[in-house]
Amino acid sequence: MSARPLVMKFGGTSVATPERLARVVEIVADARAQGAVAVVVSAMGDTTDRLIDAVEAAARGDAAQAEALVDGMADLAVQCAMGALATLEAPTDGVHATVRGLLRPLREVLHGVGLLRERTPQTLDLVLSFGERLSATVLAQVLNARGVPAVYVDARDWTVTDARFTHALVDWPATQAALDALRPGWGDRVPVVTGFLGRTPDGRTTTLGRNGSDYTATLLARGLNAYEACRWTDVSGVMTADPRRVPEAYPLARMTFMEALELANFGAKMFHPRTMIPLIESGIPMRIRNTLRPADPGTVVDATGGDDEGRPTCVTSLEHLALVDLQWRKVNQRAQLADRVLGALDRAGVPVWMFNQAAHGQAMAVVVDADRLPQVQALLQAELAGELARHEVQPLRVQAPVTLLTLVAEAMGRTVGVAGRLFAVLGRVGVLIRAIAQGASERSISCVIDAADTAVAVRTVHDAFNLAHQKVSLVLLGKGTVGGELLRQIAQQAATLEAEHDLQIRVVAVGDRLGWAFAEDGLPLPAVDAPRTPWAEGPPGDGAVPADLGRLFEQVRRLPVPILVDCTAAGGLAPTYLAAFEHGLHVVAANKKPLTGPAAEHAALVAAARRHSRGFARETTCGASLPVIETLRDLVRTGDTVRRVEGSLSGTLGYLCNRLMAGAPLSAAVREARDRGYTEPHPGDDLTGLDVARKALILARELGLACELADVQIEPLVPAEVLAQPDLEGFFAALAAQDGAMAARVADAKAAGLTLRYLATLEPGAAQPLRVGPVAVPADHPATALQGAEAFVAFTTARYQPRPLLVQGAGAGGAVTAAGVLADVIRVANGVRGRG
Repeated sequence: MSARPLVMKFGGTSVATPERLARVVEIVADARAQGAVAVVVSAMGDTTDRLIDAVEAAARGDAAQAEALVDGMADLAVQCAMGALATLEAPTDGVHATVRGLLRPLREVLHGVGLLRERTPQTLDLVLSFGERLSATVLAQVLNARGVPAVYVDARDWTVTDARFTHALVDWPATQAALDALRPGWGDRVPVVTGFLGRTPDGRTTTLGRNGSDYTATLLARGLNAYEACRWTDVSGVMTADPRRVPEAYPLARMTFMEALELANFGAKMFHPRTMIPLIESGIPMRIRNTLRPADPGTVVDATGGDDEGRPTCVTSLEHLALVDLQWRKVNQRAQLADRVLGALDRAGVPVWMFNQAAHGQAMAVVVDADRLPQVQALLQAELAGELARHEVQPLRVQAPVTLLTLVAEAMGRTVGVAGRLFAVLGRVGVLIRAIAQGASERSISCVIDAADTAVAVRTVHDAFNLAHQKVSLVLLGKGTVGGELLRQIAQQAATLEAEHDLQIRVVAVGDRLGWAFAEDGLPLPAVDAPRTPWAEGPPGDGAVPADLGRLFEQVRRLPVPILVDCTAAGGLAPTYLAAFEHGLHVVAANKKPLTGPAAEHAALVAAARRHSRGFARETTCGASLPVIETLRDLVRTGDTVRRVEGSLSGTLGYLCNRLMAGAPLSAAVREARDRGYTEPHPGDDLTGLDVARKALILARELGLACELADVQIEPLVPAEVLAQPDLEGFFAALAAQDGAMAARVADAKAAGLTLRYLATLEPGAAQPLRVGPVAVPADHPATALQGAEAFVAFTTARYQPRPLLVQGAGAGGAVTAAGVLADVIRVANGVRGRG
């Protein structure tokens, strides 16, 4: 082996079945065809666990159990070897004998442990060595059968360590010398090396601790001056987050050695600090690849890393932890607790995942494994017994379970605002941060959060820092004119939203009068014609929250950015909104009725959204897609005083007034509006003026006025007897009878140089602050210039007078309203990741 080789390391899962072992053989064969190769292999599957159980069983005198565990280990090795050889149509003779011969010394060692009833660390290391020795023997045998010349190499023959059994330290100069002496004997064969193992100078077997086989691979890479160390596992690289928490997590293309070390410090099982040291010192890159997807490029770990300094590497979540707080009561005296606390935990071998303290040590916190919490409490109470007895230290405070969430990036220390953005996006989704820490390396920033918030926190941070496209999960109520158009617009805009806004909007559930449908990965768009499940208790509305909907919210709450979108006109949905907030869903409302119920109910909705840190977007409840509510909020937020709000808030009634002024009979104009989709199914619902009154009430409540719907003075466009007609035929007949009276009213207005409009007026402080009805306005009035179904709102304020601030545009139609709903959805999603 004269050329710089590729060192390939395969984990236990990669060789745990005949199929996977055969795949590993093909991967090695393909690599060998390209150049020199050396292989390091771990024990098969759960072999290491079996060996630990076997030595424990032997130590307590259960020889039968120990033998059974060794038999299971032998069966796995034989099954894998024979299955892989069979795929090659190679002879399987001798497999049983090879395995039996290799495990015979193991059985003798376990027999000795049983006689002594004692399991020492040295004995444990010797027992564990049989896992890697067996795996490497089998792999070398199958490679040779495949026609790839291979030689079994026991890492103990070149890895020289001290006598710290179970976590031995490597003597590198002695190791390099032993490897140099051993290497010529391999010739051009592929060395198949046992991972995890070492040997003391006096010949005793040691192991290298957690990730020991990876350490063996990087030591071998350094010793052979390899061009790359390739770690084959069951994932396609270093993921941007835990895929169990963030399904859209993806493998990084590149990262630095230092970032890998940072991940190791925060519990990433893929790395161990010792693993990286040989690579850092030699400059040899590591690549993480997937044995199940060998075509995937994997993640390269080297000195330079990726080229996008503005993007963090990944977000990690170390779970099942406990946060222990200590506070020094003598505020006028510097505390000297940190060294003692950390010393007590270190002497007991308790890992501390995070530590921070306030100025002068008056308060401090440590994060430890939750399963060691009783031990930690006992240790600290013993260490601080005197201070506790003198009441110089507060009783220990414990938060458990908690999660340590960490954002990792090499360039973090050179990027302004990372910490602020991290905490801001967590705050927006209601995640309470209990402790924070940032190391001097400035490659990571960590915070402690409640375990219950882990899923939403990891997903939110992952999305906020553009580690993936932001996925949005919609629950749509109502698939009528607006709801159906919304589905079409989402389908049409999908590519643009993903390319330009990093948004992937999925409609995961739809509910209408017929029932509901749910698909976690998204229903097909734009039709969403999935079969409906009938509501067990009727559709949502009338104050009821169907049990089906509660269960649906439970499923949706775990999905990224869940949003309830109400495109119905149903009443009694306020309890549904409250349930959505309580389950962690945001709400986008195009339905005015939940916002115009009793004032106390409205206040409860706003308070619930704030309490649960959920978005509550409702722009389309007043003016379709016109930015009426947001404009009003901006005026108030900037300290302006609103003196009068006047507007044509119904595109339907605006259209009718324009047709009437153009000479169309009343009944004909209403029929035209209905045919164009501007009215409700029964146009009388529009002509009452109640819809305009609801919009005026919504604006009044945005201003902070404590008004009820009954406080709005309403004058319908037509007499009450017309509106009382329940069926369409009778309605239009009664409407036609009013054609003459309406024509005369229009003629009178024209004669006076006026224009008929249906307006809402809001005047805070007036005797009648809320009024809606038909009004004849002069030529210079903003409403006079309205065309078609346009709407407008004029804000007269302390700053905007005598000429008001105008908002004007299309005010009716399913497409316009749906566009406003989609804009609200985008605003909520951007707000979650700190862009709103």
